[in-house]
Amino acid sequence: MSVDLDTRPVSRETLSQDAAATLLHQEALYLDERRWDDWLALYVPDARYWVPAWTAEGNPTADPDTEISLIFYDSRDGLEDRIWRLKSGLSIASNPLRRTAHLVTNVLVTDATVPGEAEVKASWNVSVYDPRRKSSHVFFGRYVYRLRQTGDGWRIAAKTIYLLNDSIPAVADVYML
Repeated sequence: MSVDLDTRPVSRETLSQDAAATLLHQEALYLDERRWDDWLALYVPDARYWVPAWTAEGNPTADPDTEISLIFYDSRDGLEDRIWRLKSGLSIASNPLRRTAHLVTNVLVTDATVPGEAEVKASWNVSVYDPRRKSSHVFFGRYVYRLRQTGDGWRIAAKTIYLLNDSIPAVADVYML
């Protein structure tokens, strides 16, 4: 998969590089510390969260409504339901919860030409430890965010996660990616 950088000039008046990186790092920390409510608060109510599958080498699926996805939620409600299951212990596949350490790097505001909105791209990896199996795994890939300015500051309106090593050893969940 090729992630082309937008070569149009980016207006930094609406979202600075530092502010974008801080938001992405904050999200990662909330996931690692299992601060579920703080993590959910970073998402607007109509946020879309998507992990596309791969149709062929280098070709991710393009439409979650007509093609297979590894994970897809079309609003924060879906994320809230998933977090409720994690917190309640009712998700057998995630019990006990894996320990995670997110690393987010190469954060770049790639389009901020529409006032109050911005596209941000980043590279990431997440080390995951499974206490039940006493094993670890590293997921890695690229993020593409659409951020929206709200009365509470910048929030996530869409997050697409390109999982580049999609050979999943057991489970992949929202807090592991």
